[in-house]
Amino acid sequence: QMRLVESGGGLVQPGGSLRLSCTASGLRWYHVGWFRQAPGKEREGVASVNMGGSSTFYASSVKDRFTISRDSVLSAVYLHMSGLRPDDTAVYFCAADPHSVPTQPTGEYFSWGRGTQVTVAS
Repeated sequence: QMRLVESGGGLVQPGGSLRLSCTASGLRWYHVGWFRQAPGKEREGVASVNMGGSSTFYASSVKDRFTISRDSVLSAVYLHMSGLRPDDTAVYFCAADPHSVPTQPTGEYFSWGRGTQVTVAS
């Protein structure tokens, strides 16, 4: 079973930036997606990238502020977040799958991480 580990979360002021990492051995062979869940809200898709890194997807709420990228050598997928707003506060999860690009928050993907907390507040 693949063990996905998210890191890079923390407390940041509005307008600030963070870079989240999703790492796992062999991640280069998987499509990866980032999701988030705010308190009292349903999980939502944030950004996804295919195995080769040639295709990306962004939720409209984060487009032009967040960038997903991957480093196959390091077996990592990153979520670069800028222009953070209080409504970006959530636990951020990554998911990986060898066949489907994870875009659906209720999708049954091969592996899910446990999440990293992002809090945007002044």
